[in-house]
Amino acid sequence: MIGYVTLGTNDMEKSAAFYDALLAEIGASRFMEMETFIAWATNPKLPALSITKPFDGGEASVGNGVMIALTVDSNDKVDSFYAKAMELGATDEGAPGPRGDTGFYAGYFRDLDGNKLNVFCMTQPEG
Repeated sequence: MIGYVTLGTNDMEKSAAFYDALLAEIGASRFMEMETFIAWATNPKLPALSITKPFDGGEASVGNGVMIALTVDSNDKVDSFYAKAMELGATDEGAPGPRGDTGFYAGYFRDLDGNKLNVFCMTQPEG
C-alpha cells in the first residue's frame, strides 16, 4: 500500500550522509536522486524512504504525532539499527525492547532534523 514516505530536511548533505550510513544497515541504498530529493530502498519496487527540501521553499519541520516505522526481521537487527542511529547522532526516543506481550520489539529515535522514526520487528509473543 505505501510506496514511499518523505521526510523534510533543512540540510540535504548532512541528512543524506546520515541516511546513507543508517539505511545501509538494512541493505538499502539510494535509487533516486535529484538536487532537492533523495530516496533509498532495498529494491526500487518496494517501499522507500526519502528526504527533501520543502517544495514551498520554507523551513522543514517535524509533525507532532508523525512517525516513520521501518521493519526488520530480528530483534538483533532492531538493536544494531538503533545503535547505528545513535552512533550517527540520532536522539533517543525509546531504547530497543519488547513493547507489551504482543511480540512487538522496537526502538525509537529522532533523526538529525528531529523526525521521529521507529525500527521494529514482530516476534512470536511469549506465553
